[in-house]
Amino acid sequence: MEFKLLGSLEVHSDGRSLELGPPRQRALLAFLLLHANEVVSTDRLGDALWPNEVPKSASKAIHVYVSGLRKAFGAERDALETHGVGYRLQVASGQLDLHEFEQLLARSRGEDAAARAATLARALALWRGTALADFAYDGFAQMEVARLEEMRRLAEEERLEARLELGDGAELVGELQALVADRPLHERTRGLLMVALYRAGRQSDALAVMREGRRVLDEELGLEPGTDLRELERAILRQDPGLSPVSREPETPERGRIVVVPESASAVAALVPLAEALARSPQQRELVIARIVEADQLAEATASLGAARGGLAGRGAAVRVAAFTSATPAEDVIRLANQQDADLLLLSADGDPFAGRLAEVFDTAACDVAVLVVAGGGPAAGPVVVPFGAFEHDWAALEIAAWAASGLDRPLRVIGAADGSGGGRDASRLLADASLIVQHLTGVLAEPLLGRPGRDGVAELAVGAGLLVLGLSDRWQAEGLGETRGELVASPPAPTLVVRRGLRPSGIAPGASATRFTWSIAAPGA
Repeated sequence: MEFKLLGSLEVHSDGRSLELGPPRQRALLAFLLLHANEVVSTDRLGDALWPNEVPKSASKAIHVYVSGLRKAFGAERDALETHGVGYRLQVASGQLDLHEFEQLLARSRGEDAAARAATLARALALWRGTALADFAYDGFAQMEVARLEEMRRLAEEERLEARLELGDGAELVGELQALVADRPLHERTRGLLMVALYRAGRQSDALAVMREGRRVLDEELGLEPGTDLRELERAILRQDPGLSPVSREPETPERGRIVVVPESASAVAALVPLAEALARSPQQRELVIARIVEADQLAEATASLGAARGGLAGRGAAVRVAAFTSATPAEDVIRLANQQDADLLLLSADGDPFAGRLAEVFDTAACDVAVLVVAGGGPAAGPVVVPFGAFEHDWAALEIAAWAASGLDRPLRVIGAADGSGGGRDASRLLADASLIVQHLTGVLAEPLLGRPGRDGVAELAVGAGLLVLGLSDRWQAEGLGETRGELVASPPAPTLVVRRGLRPSGIAPGASATRFTWSIAAPGA
């Protein structure tokens, strides 16, 4: 499930919006979400729902509301737990937009200007209107609404400030004027507007903004502008070179791009969120999204990709799109990946990827190839799970899984055989080695899981996963998917990604790596 508070209250499950019941039942859910993963007593809920006078029947009514919410949650009803005389709503990482916003805001503080601007754009894209919009007059929500709105304004200011650091100016004037009109006494925003106007060649307008600020502060508060604003005014008057954008050499990306080729129109919606996550972490990459269609579908496909591009760009992603026809689709996809110097080729398949028209891609693509099984859907809110046996194809899958976990901001879980098979080594030791390497390269902690060998063991541990990543054996040309992977692809227990390792270093390998796995498996005695 996905819970949304940055706007009106919404809960989504399997792509549909849930009916949450009457107003007080919705208010109870909102209060539990504001205190997610905490036990909230019935008395506290009563005070929140009936602030004037708690009726004697409050406990019974709360019980009815909880039952109604569990019914609405369906198969995920167990997320709402009873604890003594209270309740706890279990919310995992990535399930609540409020938590995601706060995490992105915190992450941006340690980033350079370009990454900070992109991260904050992504955070602000989570907002659909005023936070907790349907509880504006409920006492329990008002302080939280004020806090969140202040954080939203802060994120807007910091995003615009990062854009100014990158050399922007004229294109930011409109946004900054709106912010200053909304908060005329806020000196930081007024200063940003003055810089943007100055860079747009509007020095007199920048000084007029200062004069207006001085007048408003005097009339409203009886104060003079602060030191920073006065110094900025002096810098504008003397045309200080420090106010001009710093000329910067264009940055050369360390690696190439991610090439994304959805097999069908329906696959775009499932594949793009995964591609977006991979493109932003552990370093930013450009997305190149292409569709191969019939001639009479070119206009429709181009329009659809254009809409996807607009959404991605609005969240700070660098993206280009194209649609074309082809008599040799696999050959043209490989050509596109080579032209774009791709770190990863991301495809989709309706079932066995070797049965589709892009099967030949697996033979000759130099980079890693990852195929999302459409039947399993796009990435969900749960952890990223990957079976691991320390074979080379398992390392490739682990690399992609760690990459996805970093980009999606999800936990990473690594599955090993409970019986400890695998060359005489105990499975937990293999998983520990893998976890140490992943932490070193990405900072992602890999949690070990031990289960039964075979399809059923993997499926049991993948229940509730946001993404299941399967490494394709090096014997795939003779064996295809293999029995276990074939069964998982035919009936995915979770969103499922099949990975074929390439000849090039993966997208999370250190920049000095020239070949595959030199970074991940130390030589004896090293």
